[in-house]
Amino acid sequence: MADEQNGAPEIQTLLIVDDEEMVLSSLKSLLSLETDYDVVTFSSAPKALEWLKENEFDLVISDYLMPEMDGMTFLSKVREVKPDIPRIILTGYADKENAIKAINQVGLFQYIEKPWDNDDLLIILRNGLDKQRLVKKLNEKITEISKAYGDLQNLQQEILKTFI
Repeated sequence: MADEQNGAPEIQTLLIVDDEEMVLSSLKSLLSLETDYDVVTFSSAPKALEWLKENEFDLVISDYLMPEMDGMTFLSKVREVKPDIPRIILTGYADKENAIKAINQVGLFQYIEKPWDNDDLLIILRNGLDKQRLVKKLNEKITEISKAYGDLQNLQQEILKTFI
């Protein structure tokens, strides 16, 4: 995707949180080889929360079970701070009941089981980033329309004042 201001490609940032360094390095390696995404990783959910409050990113992946804070709690906090960011949970437990709960409770974009298939993961990420980009564009258009409507109302009031 090109940046509309200068034509340069817009680099999308992924935030990945998992307490297992091997998972973080595997994902980071895969994404650096296969994509142009900027990947930020944390092995601590509380540290990731501090980072995300001050930084922009386009998608978040979190492990389900972590010692300091579980993935559901982390992603619900992400949702509070950045509600439009697609949230993906990664788990080693094939628990469909928890998957449904997670999707409903924290508005998950996707639930991925470990071990993941690299091709499927890349498609899921691309789809999540496309969704995020489209939601962002929609919000920008709604803001433009709201401003134009406000300007039109002000103009109508000025015209009415002139003729009344």
